[in-house]
Amino acid sequence: MTDSGLMISVSGIRGRVGFGLSPEVVARYAAAFGAWALTNAPGRSRAVVLGRDSRVSGPLFHQVARAALESVGADVIDLGLTTTPTLQMAVEHHHAAGGLCITASHNPIEWNALKCVGPAGLFLNAEEGAAMRAFAEGGIPYATLNALGTTHFDGDAIARHLQAVLKLPFINVGAIRARGFRVAYDACRGAGGAIIPHLLDLLGCEVHAINLQADGRFPRPPEPIPENLGDLERLVKDTGAQIGFATDPDVDRLAVVSEEGVAIGEDYTLAFACRVVLRHRKGHVVTNLSTSRVVDDAAAEHGQRVIRAPVGEVNVAQRIRSEKAVIGGEGNGGVILPELHLGRDAPLGVALLLQMMLEDPRTISAVVAGAPRYVIIKDKLARPEAPLDTVYAALTAAFPDAEVDTQDGLRLGWRDRWVHVRPSGTEPVVRVIAEAPTRADAQTLVDRGRELLARLS
Repeated sequence: MTDSGLMISVSGIRGRVGFGLSPEVVARYAAAFGAWALTNAPGRSRAVVLGRDSRVSGPLFHQVARAALESVGADVIDLGLTTTPTLQMAVEHHHAAGGLCITASHNPIEWNALKCVGPAGLFLNAEEGAAMRAFAEGGIPYATLNALGTTHFDGDAIARHLQAVLKLPFINVGAIRARGFRVAYDACRGAGGAIIPHLLDLLGCEVHAINLQADGRFPRPPEPIPENLGDLERLVKDTGAQIGFATDPDVDRLAVVSEEGVAIGEDYTLAFACRVVLRHRKGHVVTNLSTSRVVDDAAAEHGQRVIRAPVGEVNVAQRIRSEKAVIGGEGNGGVILPELHLGRDAPLGVALLLQMMLEDPRTISAVVAGAPRYVIIKDKLARPEAPLDTVYAALTAAFPDAEVDTQDGLRLGWRDRWVHVRPSGTEPVVRVIAEAPTRADAQTLVDRGRELLARLS
């Protein structure tokens, strides 16, 4: 799924700035998206919502994308610096034809991307993405002089987003405010600095924050995984915070550090959110094939089951909708609550976790210790030229007692462990992820996947 150095998938059109991703590429795909959106818009809307995260290349590509959208006749609703979930909600609010967010999410600093949102506030699925790319490859219908688009600015989108979160019926704002939780936060100089501290203030928290400057000069790798959260772990211990939060640059993923100053793994974000929502709403949980069993255990506490979907937010969101699930998300720290909108939403996750702390007197570390424990290992290798089917067949043969799922690569599952091998949609790598009760057991599963992939390289 590469095109001149680009990574093209349901996660968007990604590339390294100057190496695949250029102003010309941004202009072509932004115009193609605008043409697709106007062609498929319900009610023939001409509006397209546009926003960006804090990346250094963001302002440049933002200007290019705005001009490209206007050039095909789209009327741009410009949010400026914003978050991906805020933009998704703004598409619904404005009944727009679609939305375009300039963000490479958790990718390293040299990357940027276009995330394309359809009129329902969901990312484009595979079929919609192919139809959009057909405009880029087969000719873009530029507007004539009298049909060029215009731009106006919406400065209230973040405020609307926060108010929608605080109005959720099972978020007890008054009680959370009365507790005055002490919270540490690391924005990694992403767009989170423009929204999370304000949310924490509205919820009456004592906030200790780092890296709030939204300039895209990430002081650490921006993916909020435990090995990147050392500064936040120290901040939690130094301030005596009851919880630490970290977000990725476009604020759709939320990671947690316990009161002991230990990053507990991003899978726990969805598990904790499920514990809150399932107390108030009964129904299925949907997550992806690479998410920890801690989510299954949280659902089982409330007598509910987990349904697995392929990796990718749109895949999970569509399954949430079709299964009428009450909550879902991904094990990378992404929480989706259909009662709010069908997108991963870190501000939502913050509110739900503070509500959990209100309802459960235990510390974060005690909640983790009180549930079954697993070790999850996430590995990746350079993607081989040869087809991966050989690896899938060999793994299936090596573990004949496993439950086989081929929705997205290959996932082999047992009662207390699993391994998932799949090509990444955001990087030119193959991911090998395994989980088991012990690190040795998980590593054995990962090593087997690595061994078979090495033979193809």
